[in-house]
Amino acid sequence: MQSIAKMQTKISAKAPSATLSSRQGVKLPKYSAGARGFSRKSQVVFDDASLQFIKGVNETCVPDVKLTRSRTGTTGTATFSFEQPSVFEAQDEAMGEITGLFMIDDEGELSTTDVTAKFINGKPSRVEARYVMRTSFDWERFMRFMERYAEDNGLGFQGK
Repeated sequence: MQSIAKMQTKISAKAPSATLSSRQGVKLPKYSAGARGFSRKSQVVFDDASLQFIKGVNETCVPDVKLTRSRTGTTGTATFSFEQPSVFEAQDEAMGEITGLFMIDDEGELSTTDVTAKFINGKPSRVEARYVMRTSFDWERFMRFMERYAEDNGLGFQGK
């Protein structure tokens, strides 16, 4: 088994940008619990990874995700593109307002406030969110989240 850091180095060395898409048939590499630093004898159960625009309300629309990473591997950007997101159907004043994109899994929460909505004829059609990773630790943490989210939602990996 290769470590996550080695796999990411190989991916970034071949292609500085990649796309995770629900339309792709290729699965992300699966890592054993041992590859995440846990003992192979321990049984690790991960909760579902989820995306939320309003805390406590999971987004059911699976986004296309575009990843870019610097050649040094220290910084990167993930751009989420949601076509017809369910957040607008579920949004009412009792739930609150969209304050960002929250990526929640068993390790905790990642978030960004860089969220924009596109409207056509006065109706929301697309939401885009941009998450910037400024360190290699941020990149590795985001990749662990995306592995879990991809597995839960049938996303695949396609390098450019």
